[in-house]
Amino acid sequence: MDFFLQLLVNGISLGFLYSLSALGFVMIFKSSSVLNFAHGELLAIGAFMFLVLSLWANLPIVLAFALTLIGSFTLGFIIERFFLRPLIGEALIQVIMLTLGISYMFKGLLLFVFGGDIHDFPDFLPEGLALKWGAVELPSVYVATFIIGIIFLIIFGFFFKYSSQGIYMRSVADNQPAALSLGVNVRRVFAFSWAIAALVAAMSGIVLGIVKGINVHELSSIGLKVFPVVILGGLDSIGGAILGGLIIGLLETFTGGYVSTSLREIIPFIVLVLILMVRPYGLFGLVEIERV
Repeated sequence: MDFFLQLLVNGISLGFLYSLSALGFVMIFKSSSVLNFAHGELLAIGAFMFLVLSLWANLPIVLAFALTLIGSFTLGFIIERFFLRPLIGEALIQVIMLTLGISYMFKGLLLFVFGGDIHDFPDFLPEGLALKWGAVELPSVYVATFIIGIIFLIIFGFFFKYSSQGIYMRSVADNQPAALSLGVNVRRVFAFSWAIAALVAAMSGIVLGIVKGINVHELSSIGLKVFPVVILGGLDSIGGAILGGLIIGLLETFTGGYVSTSLREIIPFIVLVLILMVRPYGLFGLVEIERV
């Protein structure tokens, strides 16, 4: 029973990380219908940016974290302004292929600068954050993940519900032509979507780096695992991304614990294939019916 409970706690913790990683992906898709293949590289950039500021520049952790989020937010603006905005009005497949090109460009640059080795953040989390119930342990990094994740989810919830920019983003996601007719600056909404998505990706990359260490290949592969998460929950559903991440995290952990550690890496993609065959729009995705 203790082994089951430990796997349950580990699965929920891992799933919560996947949920955070998927949020930025869903935000971009909701606002612009673009599948962002560079999402994993945005995670890696945020993690390495924090590494440089906290370990190499030896800045205080809080300042390094804040500067990383600001830098990633700015990077999102730059990507949208200089790479994606010139393709507005072009076929959607061209924009998607552009994100694939950006992902390889960023990955190559990261490998050139940092190499393919594993890097570790400085140990800055207090041991007092760790929790223990009998034989079940929750390390301090997972406790910090829950706290940071919940804080950001609350902030984003208030932002989307009450701020004018958040309302504009929701309106563009629901109906772009109607938002345009009401005077919403759709280009600005796209820019904010990419900026916030890059910020969320950076935060997720930092947390994943604390848990597993920072490696370009490892963090880039997380971007591929985002696809099963968002397909399961629904490409246009933020709540679905959270639930999808938890389900995938639990499936991975229990598969590794009871079946095979090698099989756990492919279980998300087995789920992806099954969901596409049975329910292509996911658990909470909207079914679109087109009439000719």
